[in-house]
Amino acid sequence: MSMGGRDPLVVGRVIGDVLDPFTRSTSLRVIFNNREVTNGSEFKPSQVSIQPRVDIGGEDFRTFYTLVLVDPDAPNPSDPTLREYLHWLVTDIPATTGASFGQELVCYESPGPSVGIHRFVFVLFRQLGRQTVFAPGWRQNFNTRDFTELHNLVPVAAVYFNCQREGGSGGRRPGPSHNPV
Repeated sequence: MSMGGRDPLVVGRVIGDVLDPFTRSTSLRVIFNNREVTNGSEFKPSQVSIQPRVDIGGEDFRTFYTLVLVDPDAPNPSDPTLREYLHWLVTDIPATTGASFGQELVCYESPGPSVGIHRFVFVLFRQLGRQTVFAPGWRQNFNTRDFTELHNLVPVAAVYFNCQREGGSGGRRPGPSHNPV
């Protein structure tokens, strides 16, 4: 089965670090301020400071989905001791709508990587119906695979972007609200 080149989720090690291989069956569009996320695209922290618009496909609005956003590279890609860091969790999203129609269990925390290039991975799951999905008590060391198993969720789509700290060469320094470390 040739897909014209290698699967970007495999190349980016999203399959492996976050998910097992799965069959994509639902469309997932993630848009930050009119710019759509494609696998491996680069976004600056300032471009992702406000939660994105997320549009979900599917045919039947009686089907519900759960969306997570995780960072498998926290706090540092070479030593990801907080893997995975949970940035967002929305559940009970009806098909053909978007994340804003779901139940936000863990509010969106904007990416702010301090060291290295981090991957930020959106994963969409199909639920078995309306079901109780429990919010974890903390964001660090979230495990997408365990979460999937616990709630009988089926991964149906995923997309990731890369993000690194702004500043250094070129680029304006963030305002006084961000204390340089």
